[in-house]
Amino acid sequence: MKFSLSVAMNPLDQLADLARTAEEYGFTSIALPDSLFYSETVSADYPYTPDGSRFWTEETPWVDPLIAAAAMGAVTTDIEFYTSVLKLGSRNPVLLARQVGSVAALTGGRFGLGLGVGWSPEEFEWCGVPYENRGKRVDEAIDVLRLILGGGMVEYHGKFFDFDKLRMSPTPAKRVPIYIGGHTDVALRRAVRVADGWTSAMMKFDDLRDTIAKLRGMLADAGRGDDPFEYQAVCIDRFGLDGYRQQGDIGVTDILTMPWVFDGIGFDAEVGPKKDAIKKFGDEIISKI
Repeated sequence: MKFSLSVAMNPLDQLADLARTAEEYGFTSIALPDSLFYSETVSADYPYTPDGSRFWTEETPWVDPLIAAAAMGAVTTDIEFYTSVLKLGSRNPVLLARQVGSVAALTGGRFGLGLGVGWSPEEFEWCGVPYENRGKRVDEAIDVLRLILGGGMVEYHGKFFDFDKLRMSPTPAKRVPIYIGGHTDVALRRAVRVADGWTSAMMKFDDLRDTIAKLRGMLADAGRGDDPFEYQAVCIDRFGLDGYRQQGDIGVTDILTMPWVFDGIGFDAEVGPKKDAIKKFGDEIISKI
């Protein structure tokens, strides 16, 4: 069982301290969120809250996750980083490949790419990308990322992306893992087809269990039943040693958590109490799993 520290919505000047403390107390990874901007109104519901509303405001701090990974990587030695999840639909994959390759190099290969399509039409349209055909566009974008990050002189000629031979250097020293986020059947099929793992958003235990079982069956049907595959989970109703062990029993391999939340510490609190909560979690949970 691995544990990842989620740093979503925390003040940016705390990230280095949180990363160093997480590394010291047994966390395997830092999970980095992504949000491009806060539009005053949105024309679609947020898919992971019961009423479709956003649970952050226009004042909530967000940093580009790739820049955050590079910054935190510079003050740590072993802990890994992955996006959870980066919205691929509104981004150009050639430019993104340049950025991912740079972060992988600067962190010594301690970077994984969690990807989602994106849910807000405004994020697509205001970044110059149509909201229509977003799923097919993302599928091509993942192909482009894999191709360029694999190294060598490559070319691609698809419906949405087209380029002649190019090479980006340096090539990542090791394969950058890709994790797919999303709960829909389309997202699960995408994870089975192209990914090294799947990332949940906020799910109840029973739903998480059923989804993992479904994914395992799909992987087996695709001839990938014996492949290494990560199940990264944000479970909202199982906590503590027993709860995390129960998550492990249903197949979760990586638990995303914010330890300070269990102590009633808010996102905008000082960093000291958050560091204390990380230490407590490491001593009482991680060291005993």
